[in-house]
Amino acid sequence: MSETGIAGNIAALNIPEGVLLVAVTKGVPPERIGEAIRAGVKAVGENRVQEAEKKGIAGIRGAEKHFIGKLQSNKVGKAVEIFDVIESVDSLRLAEKISGEAAKRGKIMRVFLEVNVSGELKKGGVKPAEVAPLLREMRALSSLSVEGLMCVASRENPRRDFRLLKKLFDESRGLRFLSMGMTDDYKVALEEGANAVRVGRGVFGERF
Repeated sequence: MSETGIAGNIAALNIPEGVLLVAVTKGVPPERIGEAIRAGVKAVGENRVQEAEKKGIAGIRGAEKHFIGKLQSNKVGKAVEIFDVIESVDSLRLAEKISGEAAKRGKIMRVFLEVNVSGELKKGGVKPAEVAPLLREMRALSSLSVEGLMCVASRENPRRDFRLLKKLFDESRGLRFLSMGMTDDYKVALEEGANAVRVGRGVFGERF
């Protein structure tokens, strides 16, 4: 995929002004990530700390670095070092660990709370009923900046799931980002109020 191709792919996504496009870079080599940033991408998203470290994501300039995968406890310190935002916080215990690691480094870590809006056991995130109390506890942690909600919708009914997360977002007050929607369903997510979408294939194509 040439740089022109990446720029064309991004244009074809038709992302509205004010919506953050997080280009998902799982499996994408550093040179392609650089091309995407030159084509206008302002944020990149990685699913695995080890891959991000191996690719030197921390050294990439010109874009925010978002962690969007399942974060293992033993990888928290490294994630805090590498990333600007951790989107996939799914428990108070993890939030506390992130805050502790950030404090050691003199950093305020930006985080999103992941919500399991589909009810599927295989998906990460807290239950919708847990959002309000958990946000209160997370906001009390000194080295966290709690900025948004995130979800992965079901394939069967993404609109229902996005509507639920938007409702929770509106009820939560004070949050900036509603991160929902990927390559296959980001258009529906935008219709339901997303202001951050996580797109991989739509940016880089099927092959890199």
